[in-house]
Amino acid sequence: MKLFEVENRTPELITQLLQVWETSVRATHLFLSDSEIEHIKIYVPQMLEEVPDLVIAETEEDHPVAFLGRADRSLEMLFVAPEMRGRGIGKQLVSYGIEHYAIEVVTVNEQNPQAIGFYEHMGFRVCKRTELDEQGNPYPLLYMRYTPPARQS
Repeated sequence: MKLFEVENRTPELITQLLQVWETSVRATHLFLSDSEIEHIKIYVPQMLEEVPDLVIAETEEDHPVAFLGRADRSLEMLFVAPEMRGRGIGKQLVSYGIEHYAIEVVTVNEQNPQAIGFYEHMGFRVCKRTELDEQGNPYPLLYMRYTPPARQS
């Protein structure tokens, strides 16, 4: 698996990442209806183009299978193709983000317990909860902050 930061976000790459996003969301965001996913999908290409830093995981055949987007010290997006879940790719991406960008916060849908468990495993802890998402929809959000592991003496 290759991880690399993307500067040139070509239309072909955006299309490939949109596919990763959609398959990942359909596998993990079970609280969203098909019509809600289709509505959100309209905005994803713009988000992919505008996020300040984008890190992609590719197979040896140069096929994107996961990506991380970062702004400031916030993990803005992390999506892994369903067939690649459980292989440590998400962990590699988040570790890369923490190491290279000092990522310290992430926002997670409360109805996505797998994501919450993953981020807790990575060292994030809930510090705030809201009843609505950023668009005012009834999807509670958890704001999580990274707590580095204590150093062993």
